[in-house]
Amino acid sequence: MGPASYGSPVPVAPSLAATVSELRLPRPPERNGRILLLSGLAVVVAILAAVAARMLTALIGLITNLAFYGTWSAAFSSPANNHLGAAVIVVPVIGGVIVGLMARYGSSAIRGHGIPEAMEQILLNQSRVAPRVTFLKPVSAAIAIGTGGPFGAEGPIIATGGALGSVIGQLLRTSADERKVLLAAGAAAGMAATFGSPVSAVLLAVELLLFEYRARSLIPVSFAAAAATVVRMAFVGSDPIFPMAAVAPPGGAALATYVALGAVIGVAAVCITRALYAIEDGFERLPIHWMWWPALAAVVVGLVGWVAPRTLGVGYVNIEQTLAGSLAGRALLALVVFKFLSWVIALGSGTSGGTLAPLFTIGGGLGALIGAWLQRAAPFLHVDAHIAALVGMAAIFAGASHALLASVIFAFETTRQPMGLLPLLAGCSAAYLVSLRLMPHSIMTEKLARRGTRIQSEYQADYLSQILVRDIASSEPVVLQATDAVEDVRDWIVSRAPGSSHQGYPVVDAQHALVGVVTRRDLLDLELPVTSLVRDLITRPPVVIYDDNSARDAADHMVREEVGRLPVVTRKSPHQVVGMVSRSDLLGAHARRLAAHDDVERHLSPQQMRGAAPSPPS
Repeated sequence: MGPASYGSPVPVAPSLAATVSELRLPRPPERNGRILLLSGLAVVVAILAAVAARMLTALIGLITNLAFYGTWSAAFSSPANNHLGAAVIVVPVIGGVIVGLMARYGSSAIRGHGIPEAMEQILLNQSRVAPRVTFLKPVSAAIAIGTGGPFGAEGPIIATGGALGSVIGQLLRTSADERKVLLAAGAAAGMAATFGSPVSAVLLAVELLLFEYRARSLIPVSFAAAAATVVRMAFVGSDPIFPMAAVAPPGGAALATYVALGAVIGVAAVCITRALYAIEDGFERLPIHWMWWPALAAVVVGLVGWVAPRTLGVGYVNIEQTLAGSLAGRALLALVVFKFLSWVIALGSGTSGGTLAPLFTIGGGLGALIGAWLQRAAPFLHVDAHIAALVGMAAIFAGASHALLASVIFAFETTRQPMGLLPLLAGCSAAYLVSLRLMPHSIMTEKLARRGTRIQSEYQADYLSQILVRDIASSEPVVLQATDAVEDVRDWIVSRAPGSSHQGYPVVDAQHALVGVVTRRDLLDLELPVTSLVRDLITRPPVVIYDDNSARDAADHMVREEVGRLPVVTRKSPHQVVGMVSRSDLLGAHARRLAAHDDVERHLSPQQMRGAAPSPPS
């Protein structure tokens, strides 16, 4: 048989084609039943996380009352009203020693402020959190905060909720992706249980933890945030955590001023982030074990707390008073300066604590101070100091964390001020823009980036998922007959005839039904008997792809089956080969995307513009 007639049908006996059940087809889309299961588990995780949040709040109150007032009470109280005098310096140091011992002999995973550690487990450890962290993290945080640490309780609660989700996922033998969803659901539940802000909790999970936006993850996390908020309402009611007097809608000049304010706060967020990591670097250079760093930093916390008692503890009341306008002037300026100093040194030491409340305190104070100054210096701008404080509170978190939407909605949910939404959106967007220009990594991701982990902070639709296999596959595949002699095929390959350079060939029987696939390497194996036929080289059922599958389906199918090319079939006739798609075709599919990005369409051939690389080898 000469090369010209190669590939033409040869009569053979009964069909050799595999049955439909033997074809290796791509996996079907994920069924909704799994989403229902994850949603149910997420609600369970949320209820546990919300209860843990209430327990942690009570434990913080108990330790605070014992340490600063010598009373046995779990009522949440501020250490700012203590009468210990200079002895107040010792209290945070004792807490720092205990936390350092717990970190060294319990688990070093309790160090830090919660969200970066959760991100690390998702990215580097398949969302696996050690079960002991579920207990050690909240207890260590309660000790650190209850003894005067200038942290918020939300970071440890978020970390605890995430740990609960991870542990439950591990017990039930879920996949890494499903554990990630449960971890994010627990983290979102922790935030919602702390602040009563379910929507912003979901957005925080999307922007910082999930690294995706899909129904499979969004629905369980949303159910978890809603369930945790219901539990919180049962404990403390539905009032906003930071109540404000009603504000008027802003005018054009005021709105433009809030944009400028957001930009200024964005610069402050960058400076705060850099200061935090500079202090962390300074602690790394100390000639003492890291176990003692929290105690060393606690000396500063105690000294600052002696001078400015408002800096001690969670300080949610400070945020409320700042937004209400009852804390202003020099008292507010002192709070901002001393809170920053105390918090940045304490957190830089690696103790257990959160970032949200301190950032809100600093940002809200800066916004209120600038707003009050503008009211006096430029009354024609009609700036409201209350809105300026609200914008400052949200903008500093947007700039520091790069979680824009979560920051905007959080400020709305915790104050219930709809007229503040427009200034919030404008101001937080400005802060986010400035921060992106000045700082490639956020306060949440800088540590991971320093360790060499690449953080994907921008999400976009998978380009290969938007392209069908039929649009990139070769429509006239070169096929071999099952009864062809291998020696004849080798002669044809050596002749370098059209199609003979491919790396794989579909094999069909006399009825043109697919039998399998053979590779060029199989055909050129010199150890084969001289009487071998092509069908003798087939060792597995054919791995195929439907023409209406996406290119992403094809790529995933190639990886799972460890092949480099796939025969293309139709659902109507799954044994009739209508094309061939290879790894080169998948790479070539990106030509159109690159053209749209780089605006170089005029330099591409028509074949490239259709999504295929020019004459790729199969």
